Amino acid sequence: MSFDRTYLESFLAGVANTRALVVGDLMLDEYVWGSVDRISPEAPVQVVEVKRKEKRLGGAGNVINNLLTLNCLVDVASVVGDDEDGQFLLRRLKERGVERHGVCAQMGRVTSRKTRVFASNQQIVRIDQETRADITSESEARLISYVRDAIAATDVIFLSDYQKGVLTDRLLHEVISIGRKAGVPVLVDPKGDDYSKYRGSTLLTPNRKEAQQATCIAIEDEVSLLSAGKKLLSDLDLEALVLTRSEEGMTVLSAAGEFTLPTVAREVYDVSGAGDTVLSLFGLGLAQKLSLEYSAELANLGAGIVVGKVGTSTVSAQELLSAVGLQNANMDQKITSAPLLKNILAGERLRGRKVVFTNGCFDLLHVGHVKYLQAARQLGDLLVLGLNSDDSIKRLKGPSRPLIGEEERAHILAALNCIDYVVVFDEDTPLELITTLKPDVLVKGGDYTPDGVVGRDLVESYGGRVELIRFVDGKSTTNIINKILESYQS
Repeated sequence: MSFDRTYLESFLAGVANTRALVVGDLMLDEYVWGSVDRISPEAPVQVVEVKRKEKRLGGAGNVINNLLTLNCLVDVASVVGDDEDGQFLLRRLKERGVERHGVCAQMGRVTSRKTRVFASNQQIVRIDQETRADITSESEARLISYVRDAIAATDVIFLSDYQKGVLTDRLLHEVISIGRKAGVPVLVDPKGDDYSKYRGSTLLTPNRKEAQQATCIAIEDEVSLLSAGKKLLSDLDLEALVLTRSEEGMTVLSAAGEFTLPTVAREVYDVSGAGDTVLSLFGLGLAQKLSLEYSAELANLGAGIVVGKVGTSTVSAQELLSAVGLQNANMDQKITSAPLLKNILAGERLRGRKVVFTNGCFDLLHVGHVKYLQAARQLGDLLVLGLNSDDSIKRLKGPSRPLIGEEERAHILAALNCIDYVVVFDEDTPLELITTLKPDVLVKGGDYTPDGVVGRDLVESYGGRVELIRFVDGKSTTNIINKILESYQS
């Protein structure tokens, strides 16, 4: 791996300030899970007894999900039908925090829906309800206008083509032109056999089968794969081309040459969704002006995580950090910065996890500290510890403290299973850190009163709560120091 945790942390922190525009075929993915115990008397088919159903953003929504999981700011431009499924997609975008969007409902159009039926962990059938006809010229004009208005605040454009009629030739030409004139990278997940409509975009991410179909070159080995890639790169006036190769990783071509990255997955379960992860991470890398090589390794790292999961999936900031940590075993993955932790927690909340926060000096860790932290962890799904810096402790407790430096204290605390993240802060109070992280539960010791807890008003203002936990009697750093002094002075 050519990048370390520090570089990755910097990238992930920057994602929260990156605004992406996703243009493409927005669809509804419906999943039906059930069991099969009998054959229908009406026909030789299995009878599925439905246990549960779930609806998700599909199509271009897979890219949106990847970006939102990393806490990226996302705008969307698409067309749905004026039907119940279209309304559901609009509601789901709002629920996911996509307030700014250019999704319009077209009269008489059917919103594309893919229903997948599973039993015994296997997909039995897929039912498609969709429209493949091009959107109307009026809808085209509305989307083009939206892109023109949004481009000034956009850092990267993703074109997600599922050939359902949204990305017409005219719309593609206009969006690519708008992005190119503004100096904004335009990345495309292509479909079909005519790639001329993507001419002038920054980067394409076809898989091996798609590249073969688009170039009419039979890809049988490395030589033919590079031949197809170079043809696309030249014919389409691209800056780069990424050929995704499932469990074999990816090959990246540009005017400077080409290189191949093998997959970093330990086990491959399902390659579906890996292309959307590659597109998303590559685009976020280019949006932050990272090199093609770094963006490729970042995308490959994410793809390796996703193919290790079952079903179309996303990758979180913490999963990326953990993957790097596996290759850098001496690094403590729990110790992080406030901007990065804000990003990580946003992804954790999307998974429904409750964040608990407490803070302190924790100089000379003792059993009272440990029991307190264990009790705090029981109040939610994640425990974040705000650790006073050395300078902060000196201002609070005098020039003789701390006895143990902040780096050493952070590593000792990170070794506790009950602590998920440690972040050092330099202010006298944790108010700024609490404002950044917005915990669901704010915890302090039983020697406080609720009114005396810094950040209480803020946490309660957005629906959080404050909890007080009693310390173990007689256990304190001051008592330990006094006992040591008495022992050696006698």
